[in-house]
Amino acid sequence: MKIAYIITRAEPVGGAQIHVRDLAVAVRARGHSPTVITSGQGPFVDALRAQNIPTMILRHLVVPIHPLHDVRALGEIRDVLKQVGPDLIAAHSSKAGILGRLAGRSLSIPVVLTAHGWSFTPGIPERRATIYRQIERLVGPLTDKIITVSEFDRQLALEARVAKEGRVVTVHNGMPDTTSRGKADPGRAPVRLVMVARFEPQKDHPTLFAALAGLRNLPWELDLIGAGVQMGQMQSLAGSLGLGERVRFLGQRTDVAELVANAQVSLLVTNWEGFPLSILEAMRAGLPVVASAVGGIGESIRDGETGYLVARGDVDMLRQRIGVLLADSALRVRLGDAGRRRYESHFTMDQMVTKTLAVYEDVLARRG
Repeated sequence: MKIAYIITRAEPVGGAQIHVRDLAVAVRARGHSPTVITSGQGPFVDALRAQNIPTMILRHLVVPIHPLHDVRALGEIRDVLKQVGPDLIAAHSSKAGILGRLAGRSLSIPVVLTAHGWSFTPGIPERRATIYRQIERLVGPLTDKIITVSEFDRQLALEARVAKEGRVVTVHNGMPDTTSRGKADPGRAPVRLVMVARFEPQKDHPTLFAALAGLRNLPWELDLIGAGVQMGQMQSLAGSLGLGERVRFLGQRTDVAELVANAQVSLLVTNWEGFPLSILEAMRAGLPVVASAVGGIGESIRDGETGYLVARGDVDMLRQRIGVLLADSALRVRLGDAGRRRYESHFTMDQMVTKTLAVYEDVLARRG
């Protein structure tokens, strides 16, 4: 099967880019022929090319809605698809999903959209959500099948009337396993906290800092992995709360697995999500996770069993949950071990690839 993966941008590297990278490598290992179509450069493109995955770079595929660029990007996508000649288009992210479906319909190529969290999910500003909800309703009929990475997002798509029930299927994200160097020791002290998240409005670093400001009497350090437009602002905020010497802003890294393995507790404090890979990375390493109860996060974390779910924006609850884990090494080990077992039983790469290829094959069989 020749598969054209389309994703809007190569940077910053987030869950969608990691998903496409790992999926392209995995489907090729099963005998298929993937090509990745994106815009920009950076570690995502470098990693694909290092794996000899054909990667096509577009000039006009940009994130904001921009009529002139979008028309040109559609033409670029059509030209590349004619060159590649795929059996199926697998579109990822909102803009690539819209343009990829238009291109697929114009060229009679079936399209599967993977939604890594909808742009109209709760927590997104209402004006933006309304625009994207309407767009998704318009292009929904152009989609042969929609994969949502959480059941939460599948239900959201049905409620928004993006597609009928038989055309939306949940396939939870999965991740390849790591080496022994990627296994954590959650019982070790002093505790190092870690959060893998871009510095963008989606992520809620201010709530995290407010919670940690009330735990300065306990020994801990925090590693923040990620880049973004709000990094400088968050560095200033951490300093103003007296956290500057205890928080490391590490930027975008290629050694995330090793940094996560060096921690004892993983955090994801956020305003909205689909089904974040950073939580699976932590579970894979054997870490307990404290995360905001938004989107599909409750489908990975089991509250009180593999970590804790905290209401969005609830500083007091977040502080209490982190404090409990800081004080109890045996609890960290127990929750981390349970998280590792849950990763092995539900969220491996092999499971995700098998389910995803089944969707692709079903679409091609129906097109027959």
